[in-house]
Amino acid sequence: MSKLTLTSHFGAEADDFYAELIAAQADLSDEAAADWLARLTLILCNHIGDREVLRQAFALAHHAPAPHD
Repeated sequence: MSKLTLTSHFGAEADDFYAELIAAQADLSDEAAADWLARLTLILCNHIGDREVLRQAFALAHHAPAPHD
């Protein structure tokens, strides 16, 4: 059984990656940003391709507290 990796692969560059992620959507409306995130999600899910890992990620995302909690 495949297992979802929860340790960061970004190391010291985690903040830089987060800034890039935010900047990539900076000029988009809320609706366009939601569409962009949906497309990005599908692209990355296809790249991962392991449905068990994706199920684990779905469950984690569903049960994770919102950033403002």
